[in-house]
Amino acid sequence: MAAVLLALLLLISGIAVVYAKYASRKYFVELETLRAQRDALEVEWGRLQLEQGALATHWRLETLARERIGMRMPAPDDVIVIRP
Repeated sequence: MAAVLLALLLLISGIAVVYAKYASRKYFVELETLRAQRDALEVEWGRLQLEQGALATHWRLETLARERIGMRMPAPDDVIVIRP
């Protein structure tokens, strides 16, 4: 009876070791996948920051305002100063 119980515990222990090893490998693969995604997102974030900086320059905004909606700098005669 004791030998059967000992064999059963040994079998359960062996199965637990195999399952732990399997889970460890599975989570390692998932971790590496997530790290690769993080790295790709960091590269994209840097690219988007550069793009935003380029799109927000004063020269670009002034050019777009002039070309798309016809804005212009007012002539000195068109400016009226209101004093309090």
